[in-house]
Amino acid sequence: MVQTSNPKRPRNATAVIILADGSVLWGRGFGAETSAVGEVCFNTAMTGYQEVLTDPSYAGQIINFTFPHIGNTGTNEEDNETTNPAARGLIVREDITQPSNWRATKHFDAWLKSYNLVGISGIDTRALTRVIRDSGAPNGVICHDPSGEFDLEALHKEAANWPGLKGMDLAKEVSCTQSYQWDEGLWELGEGYTKPKKAKHNVVAIDFGAKRNILRCLVSSGCNVTVVPANASAKDILAHKPDGVFLSNGPGDPEATGEYAVPTIKALLEKDMPIFGICLGHQILARALGAKTKKMHLGHRGANHPVKDLETGKVEITSQNHGFEVVTDSLPDDVEASHISLFDGSNEGLKVKDKPVFSVQYHPEASPGPQDSHHLFERFVNNINKSKSA
Repeated sequence: MVQTSNPKRPRNATAVIILADGSVLWGRGFGAETSAVGEVCFNTAMTGYQEVLTDPSYAGQIINFTFPHIGNTGTNEEDNETTNPAARGLIVREDITQPSNWRATKHFDAWLKSYNLVGISGIDTRALTRVIRDSGAPNGVICHDPSGEFDLEALHKEAANWPGLKGMDLAKEVSCTQSYQWDEGLWELGEGYTKPKKAKHNVVAIDFGAKRNILRCLVSSGCNVTVVPANASAKDILAHKPDGVFLSNGPGDPEATGEYAVPTIKALLEKDMPIFGICLGHQILARALGAKTKKMHLGHRGANHPVKDLETGKVEITSQNHGFEVVTDSLPDDVEASHISLFDGSNEGLKVKDKPVFSVQYHPEASPGPQDSHHLFERFVNNINKSKSA
């Protein structure tokens, strides 16, 4: 149900969404009995809702799923992309049914409650998606109360007064607080998560909100991975004697996070060591190289985004989650755009002409999504091999 003109509560409504413009959407609550404020965005993926909700890049956001049947395959502890989900809540079309997947260990509703995540069903999610598409991602509040009693005025005020993601440094909220080793590789049928052979290369991953599957991809590519906090200094990173440095994905405004991350990356660039960035890591690398970033009218969130490799001409279907972009025209002369979105022409990658440094805006590790871009981890390792043999 979508009711944006009449604030009167329908008889069976136990949850509500109020957008900053005053729009009221009634539905049925599930998950935690609480409220949450954030940026309302949409995700078009047909699978992987658990991985989406636990992706740290969704910090500060309420996710509107365009696929109607969310939650029906249940949940398990293996598919979480972080320890504590950073998303604020979710919006779905259909009510959750009983789990129907052999890997399920917990009902989706119980899983949401365990992480204090609030959900609302009965919403025309595609109509809401059109609103977001045309007007940009709005701020909003989602509230679940089985009694059906809501203070609409107070909720609207909360949505209208929320400052939004522009200017927010959310990486510090989802990053680790101390360094640690990661040695788990990719999942394989019949084996679960693997323990790869002895690593050949030392890689330091700067955690701006890293997904676990990225770290697994690095390990399965032959890397010994040390994860450090987002605010780690260049001295701290170099103390681990890395053969290469990885810049992770993460939430928030790259300009805000760049206040402390850009000086660190500039210092690492002077060492001419291999660097590979993804998502927020791509944006912060771009800023360290002298480029600009900006908030997008409509971000990219889904598992079906076509991206063109400008060098090979090949098109890869990618998984994406970002609301900021690198301004291609601002790239300096020694940096070139390597990939573009075939949806809107926005920047999807860069490489430094005279250094083993590159980054992409999308998520080559997927989880969820296609694995067309897994080869980028091999490219990073090849850069390390060349650097070590030089």
